[in-house]
Amino acid sequence: MNPFEAELRAVPEQRYHHLHPFNLRMHAGELSREELRGWILNRFHYQRHIPIKDAHVLAKLPTSDLRRTWLRRIQDHDGRAPGEGGIERWLRLGEAAGLDRKELLSGEGVLPGVRLAVDGYVNLCRHGTLLEAVAASLTELFAPDLMRTRIAAFEKHYPWIDAEGLRYFQIRVRQGRQDSGEALALVLDWARSRTDEEKAVAALRFKCDVLWALLDAVDGAYR
Repeated sequence: MNPFEAELRAVPEQRYHHLHPFNLRMHAGELSREELRGWILNRFHYQRHIPIKDAHVLAKLPTSDLRRTWLRRIQDHDGRAPGEGGIERWLRLGEAAGLDRKELLSGEGVLPGVRLAVDGYVNLCRHGTLLEAVAASLTELFAPDLMRTRIAAFEKHYPWIDAEGLRYFQIRVRQGRQDSGEALALVLDWARSRTDEEKAVAALRFKCDVLWALLDAVDGAYR
């Protein structure tokens, strides 16, 4: 592993939201139903913007091969047909936890801090360089392990949530591993100078801050 890759991997190791107190309490089974539902509702605001930020990345990609590869990410979340995809699976998670689908889709109840955090990420992908936008997605390096931890925690501590609601997490284990591998290869190829490397690392730190800020808002509102 070259020093730049090691530097990238160190960012989520130290700053990814798997270390946030809210996630630690979630995985220890300490969240109330209100807290868990509040997280699902607010996190959905982030989930529904993933294909939007990926559309901004897609528009920056210079070749058909790269665009075809990145297009899969949008399809993974939006689905190839109605009733498919990660957004639909998150809606079903909400329903399994007792939330109304219409409430999730309305966006009512989303906290201001969550809106600001998500807007910040979308704007990075819209206005930043291609290198920065792709580097920011490298939080996915830690996502598969987080998903496995979350599945085990939900099954053990929150049996009142129907098991079918966990499909989002189960599928993201594979998708996250594939997405992060592809993105890491691109960032390592595109960063040709120390300045490029520093911009990539800064973008990844910013993305970690986005996820952390989202949980700060939820933790403060529902505790």
